[in-house]
Amino acid sequence: MPGRLRVTQVKSTISHIEKNRATARALGLRRIGDTVEVPDNEATRGMVRQIRFLVAVEELPDAAPEKKKR
Repeated sequence: MPGRLRVTQVKSTISHIEKNRATARALGLRRIGDTVEVPDNEATRGMVRQIRFLVAVEELPDAAPEKKKR
């Protein structure tokens, strides 16, 4: 799963359990509207799955392969 995910916080973490607030902070989200790009791997997918009701997720396409120089 190479690539990146763009994660945007769309709901507040107020009134949610501490585990969910900590997960949002670990992803780098501080407030509503914050967006971070994280690597697309098992760990970050699990974190996003845990707070899926607080965030919007967008898969970013892989970077175009570089052309070989002669």
